[in-house]
Amino acid sequence: MSQLNDISLVAQVVVFKNTRAFDQLVKKYQSPVRRFFLNLTCGDSELSDDLAQDTFIKAYTNIASFKNLSSFSTWLYRIAYNIFYDYIRSRKETTNLEPREIDPLYSTEQKNIGEKMDIYESMKVLKEIERTCITLFYMEDTSIDKIAGIIGCPAGTVKSHLSRGKEKLATYLKQNGYDGKG
Repeated sequence: MSQLNDISLVAQVVVFKNTRAFDQLVKKYQSPVRRFFLNLTCGDSELSDDLAQDTFIKAYTNIASFKNLSSFSTWLYRIAYNIFYDYIRSRKETTNLEPREIDPLYSTEQKNIGEKMDIYESMKVLKEIERTCITLFYMEDTSIDKIAGIIGCPAGTVKSHLSRGKEKLATYLKQNGYDGKG
């Protein structure tokens, strides 16, 4: 039903230039897209907001190109992924993603803020593609097939990125005191 509603809203934007319909799409997806960027940028909320804004601007200007070959959310995440990839490519060095203060708007449990910062720190050990796959699969609950559509590679490659990413994260976390013993 949600996919049908998205298609209806997209049609209203394309056919009638209904900006209120696009506003509804933004309201529905702005938190997930911001969270996606927050994880990819290792906690930089200002950069995440900027990238999310760029994503919605690009989605609005290109909404007529949405062909309903995938869900609207997959199409939107593909745009978000490309925005992030372009940002990374435009920077010469990719290792300077510093964790920033976590905006309370994105943090659901303030008592775990130290652990969240550790997660952002641990995400730095991953390649961008691994970070993207881990974020989409584990934090956004996106299927492997949808991730493959978003990043433009076969499902088997997504599984490889997930496996390598998990292994790197486990090693990093074990080395930093998270041994799974509570």
